[in-house]
This record gives sequence, structure tokens and C-alpha cells, in this order.
Amino acid sequence: MKNWKFYNLLFLRVFIVIIILFSSLYLAQKELYHNSILVGVALIIALIEMYSFIKAKMSFYDKTILSILQNDYSTNFPKEEKKGSFKNLALLYDTLKEKQQEQTSKELIYRSILNNIDTATLILEKDNNDWNIFLMNDYFSSLFNVPKVSHWSYLKNHLPSLCDEIENTHFSELKTAISVKIEQQDLQTFTLQTSLTKSLNKEYFIILLDSIQRVIDKKEKEAWITLMKVISHELMNSLTPIRSLSQNLLQIIDQEKLEEDDFEDIKNSISTIINRSDHLQVFVENYRKLTMLPTPNKIPTSINSLFTDCLKIMSPILKEQGIELINSINSSRNILIDKSQMEQVIINLITNSIFALKERQEKKIFLSALTENNRFFITISDTGKGIDPEIRNKIFLPFFTTRKEGAGIGLTLSKNIIEAHGGYLTYQADENRTNFVICLITS
Repeated sequence: MKNWKFYNLLFLRVFIVIIILFSSLYLAQKELYHNSILVGVALIIALIEMYSFIKAKMSFYDKTILSILQNDYSTNFPKEEKKGSFKNLALLYDTLKEKQQEQTSKELIYRSILNNIDTATLILEKDNNDWNIFLMNDYFSSLFNVPKVSHWSYLKNHLPSLCDEIENTHFSELKTAISVKIEQQDLQTFTLQTSLTKSLNKEYFIILLDSIQRVIDKKEKEAWITLMKVISHELMNSLTPIRSLSQNLLQIIDQEKLEEDDFEDIKNSISTIINRSDHLQVFVENYRKLTMLPTPNKIPTSINSLFTDCLKIMSPILKEQGIELINSINSSRNILIDKSQMEQVIINLITNSIFALKERQEKKIFLSALTENNRFFITISDTGKGIDPEIRNKIFLPFFTTRKEGAGIGLTLSKNIIEAHGGYLTYQADENRTNFVICLITS
């Protein structure tokens, strides 16, 4: 019934106006002009009152619709209006207001998260054919020393190299490295990753930038932490039994009289101490190999000669294991390398392939080479079991191994040797093969 209240009051006013109108006409017809004029004045007053009534009621409707259209929910409307004829409209307003407040809270949380991450983040919003800056996090602003501008053209004035790089790709998705000059400083290298996303009718372009040096520092720190854990583990595995056995020996020799069994215990304890000391010495020697790698003595070396010498060493083992080696390298050119160090790398990689093929039916190793853009690539592949995804990021860490008899320095040493030559060693995998790729600069 409350929904009809407005219409009932409006009908009553219209009815009164009609009665007054007819009364005025009736009095005028009876030539009671003074009375007719008075009634006419009453009619005008009634019309003004009805207009004010309708305007007052409609103002709530207009304000509410305008607030919704402008996404402005700061107005608080009287309770009597919300309970009257427009209670459904008021309910809609309150519902949208609550959702808008929830959305605002979420946006504040998202912005807070983005402002607290140490990756430069920039989000653009498409407006027709132009891009506006939807969000620039604090790290981006402080890293590049730019204010939080709202238009792409303004940002371009501060960071032309970055903006030009993105514009050249027509705001498409990419992942690359980019050099950016920050004010009067030298060029700095960053990893640049961009992506496109759509939400309702809006299109957004997300830009992420990370300092290469910061990434390297982070990786180095993680590597050092892992290395310290490995070294601590190895040291404790040797020092703990040595200490325990030494205490046991002290207790034995403190006895007034030594029995035959005591001499046997002393002999076993000393033997164990020697074994653990030898193990510790081997571990330290392996560590010295990694940390005291000599500078490569580079001389022009025949590629065919390099692999011929390596395969002479590995052939007996390959034959014993029943492994077929397919060598497609046949090049008479020379490359500038330290031959003995490079032989060590190739032998290490072939040895890893032999281990990976132990339990395989198809036992094949492939050697191939390729020259491209002043770079010489050597690929050593096998049909082995491959490397589990969860440990792929650890295979080049010092002392990390999946082999009981392994020291865990082969791949680390190989990587260090290649990097000392100015190249890099990478791991790749496809459906049928495991590949280790050596890249050397030839120019």
C-alpha cells in the first residue's frame, strides 16, 4: 500500500484542483465575479502546491538516478523517502552503493599490494585510440624518478626510450631486455614484460620492469644460501662423527688397563676418522676447483680435433654401456678456446648423458654444431630420462647432484669454464631429447 501513497496524494490534489476549477467557472457563470476571482486565486495556489509536491517527490528520483549515473554514492537520502513510493529505487541505490564501497576497498588493497612490491608496474587503460595511465606503483615512480602522471604522452616526456620501445611493438605482448636512461644517469638494463587484458568493455595494458642487476643479486644471494647449506651439511656429516669418535678414543685411553677389544675399537675409530677426513679433503678440493679456476689460455683450436680427442677418451665407456654416439660435427674451422678446459666441459656433459641413459632401452647421444650471428653453438643431446622440472633450476648449483657417487661440481664447473670463455651453457628439453647447449662468441 505504501507504493500507492504517492499516487493517492497526487490524485487527491488533481481532484481538488478540478473541483476548484469547476467552482470558479460556475461562479463566473452566475456572474459572481468577485467570488469567482477568489476561487481562481485558490486554484492557482492549489496548482502551485501540486507542482511543489510533484517536484519534491521527483527530486529524489532525479538525484538518485544522477548519483547512480555519476557513480557518486556520497548522498544520504531521508528515511521517509526510502520507505515511500520510491523504496525500490532507494533499495537499488543502497545496493549499488554497498557494491561500490566493496569495490573501492578491493582497489585500495590491490593498490597497496602493487605499491609494496619491488617490481616497477605500470597499467594503461585504453580510451578510444589513446592510452591513459590507470595505475603507476610507487616503485615505478621512485625507480625512474617520474611523477604519477595520468597520460601516456606525459610519461613519454620523462621516459622516451621505454615508451618508444613499447610503441614500436604497437602495444603488443612481449618479453625482452631494454636499456633505459634515467635522467642524466647512464643507461640501465631492465627486463621488460608486457601483457594485454580485457575487463568488460575496458582494455588494459600491463607493463612490468625489473632491474637486471637486482635479479642477478637475488639469484646470487639464493645461490650463496644454497651453497652454504650444502657446505654446512657436508662439514657436519664429517665433523660430527670425527668429534664423537675422538671423545670415544679419549675415554678408552683413560682406562687403567686396555683390553684386546679396546685396541680393536681404537683401530676402527681411527680408520673411520681417516675415511671422513679423506671425504672432507675431496670436498674441499672440489670447492677449490670451482673457486680457483685458472684464466682460459685461448689458442686457435680445430673443432674436429677437439671432438676427436674427447671421443677417444669416451669411446671405451660408450662401447661398454652400449651407447650409440651420432656425431654430426664436421668442421675444419678453428675457434679460440682453452682446449684442455673445453675438453673437460664436453667430457662432463657426455658423462652426464651416459648416466641419464643407464636405464633406457634406446641409448643414443647426439653431437651437433651450428654457427649463427658470430656465435658458435655446440649441442650435446641424449634420449635419456631428462631432468625433473622441480630440480631444473638447481642443476648448475655447486654440489647439487642426483647421483650417489657424484660430487655435484661437473655442471657447475662446466658452466664456469664456458662463462670464463665469454659464452654460456644452457639446458633445454623437448619431448624426446635432453639438450645441453654451449654458446661461444666467435667474433
